Amino acid sequence: MTAAAITPPDFPVTDLKDPDLYVDHVPHDVFRRLRQEQPVYWNPESDGSGFWALTRYADIVEVSKRPDLFSSAHENGGHRIFNENEVGLTGAGESAIGVPFISLDPPLHNNYRKFIMPAVSPNRLAGIEERIAARCADLITQIPLGEAVNLVPLLSAPLPLLTLCELFDLPTDMWVKLYDWTNAFVGEDDPDFRQSLEAMGAIMAEFIAFSQGLFEDRRARPGTDLGTLLATMEVDGQPVAFREFLGNFILALVGANETTRNSLSHSVCAFSDHPGEWERIRDDRDLLKTAVREMVRHASPVMHMRRTATADTQIGGQRIAKGDKVVMWYIAANRDESVFPDADRFDVGRGNIQHLGFGAGQHVCVGSRLAEMQLRVAFGLLADTVARFEVVAPPRRFRSNFINGLKNLDVRMVPS
Repeated sequence: MTAAAITPPDFPVTDLKDPDLYVDHVPHDVFRRLRQEQPVYWNPESDGSGFWALTRYADIVEVSKRPDLFSSAHENGGHRIFNENEVGLTGAGESAIGVPFISLDPPLHNNYRKFIMPAVSPNRLAGIEERIAARCADLITQIPLGEAVNLVPLLSAPLPLLTLCELFDLPTDMWVKLYDWTNAFVGEDDPDFRQSLEAMGAIMAEFIAFSQGLFEDRRARPGTDLGTLLATMEVDGQPVAFREFLGNFILALVGANETTRNSLSHSVCAFSDHPGEWERIRDDRDLLKTAVREMVRHASPVMHMRRTATADTQIGGQRIAKGDKVVMWYIAANRDESVFPDADRFDVGRGNIQHLGFGAGQHVCVGSRLAEMQLRVAFGLLADTVARFEVVAPPRRFRSNFINGLKNLDVRMVPS
């Protein structure tokens, strides 16, 4: 990429990589102007490198469908803005963690995916909705209605993590430890989650020791859980090594937790801001069948993914050089007015929209249906007892350019 290829925008753009940009709110105004004026925008980085920032829906879908031209592979830098082949999967410099299948290109990516997809198929998940509903109902009954509570540790976090405990056949009280670990994995820029290199090293050592025991147990005594599948799969005729199990275990924990947890929290905020939308849900529970898609679109809990160009090409008329980083801002594309009319509005009646909250193309989230199921169950049960939500204080947000997360959510759920 040469300087001649860059056309600066006619307005100042804050570095989209800067995690401080997202601490108070998502900069939707910046993303909107980029979509309108420079949807393929060169974002310099302080180390002298940079990346192309994509903010339009159509451009991101195009890139997502061309893994041959836009690589997620670890050796090309992986799926985050930072180069995971230099600083590790979580950006902590770890060397013990192998490459997760999200950081592989076809055909190897497909080989992993075909092993994992059956684990979240309708047949494999038969009966899980009833068990999710039972756990969710138990969590809700412990929340004092009418009182201000922090909903994250009471509902948003435990609900998907208890589902993970079932999928991995772990004791239910493990959800608290899984919560701490996943925060550390995605919180590379947040001092609440990574207080020091030494603290992160201790967290990783604890997690690796637990994972080693799980890996060995599932290989010695295989069951039908997802942990057994990850520990005993064979790819190209070769048994998976512990390093690869570790990388995919982290991927499963983060992927199955962050999307549901933060979509739930952000949707409670949206219903607090738009009480009429909550009334629509309470009046017509059938809306939840597709309203969960609007919840994920509006929240966009995973803000971006990265690719690397494998050849000189173009995106939206902009020249892209081989080796350039391309960052797909899902959170911007999910507000693309050309696809979602009145895109900033939270509208539970949008129908069966095709948002990018779960990605697109080759890497679309394998657990998207499970995430939607948990949101549908949770808000269906809440509609039975909650007349309205009242957020009583601004939540503290993740300091992150990757996860659109809420650390807390102080809310009053007014009983019906």
